[in-house]
Amino acid sequence: MVHETAVIDEGAIIGEGTKIWHFCHVSANAVIGKNCILGQNVFVGEDVTIGNNVKIQNNVSVYSGVTIEDCAFIGPSVVFTNVRIPDATYKQPYVQTLVCKSAMIGANATIVCGNIIGDQAVVGAGSVVTHNVAPYTTVWGVPARCSNDDE
Repeated sequence: MVHETAVIDEGAIIGEGTKIWHFCHVSANAVIGKNCILGQNVFVGEDVTIGNNVKIQNNVSVYSGVTIEDCAFIGPSVVFTNVRIPDATYKQPYVQTLVCKSAMIGANATIVCGNIIGDQAVVGAGSVVTHNVAPYTTVWGVPARCSNDDE
């Protein structure tokens, strides 16, 4: 199901059973797996790969350089970056970010590029991820940390 207001660029691949809601844009060469849900106003950049059974809630931009594996949950208004130092005067190479299988990212979290969110990791709402998040770990805060991290 693709809502009539969504834009799907030529070359994008959308898996069976995936639902794409109002005002979404899926760029060329993006691959979205089966049985995913993209909420209202989701942007998927060129060459992005999204696995099967992924839910991306409203107002999320998944920029080039981001990969999201199967069964991940991306909460509303999560922010992904793809360059380390923003600069409008030249094009930098995109820095890769990986959201691993069954990871969950809460609303309004910011994921700084170059990090890995491990299998089944949880990122609390409003957190800023500046380092890798180990599998099966919960982090929160600014910057995002575990409760048992040294102060």
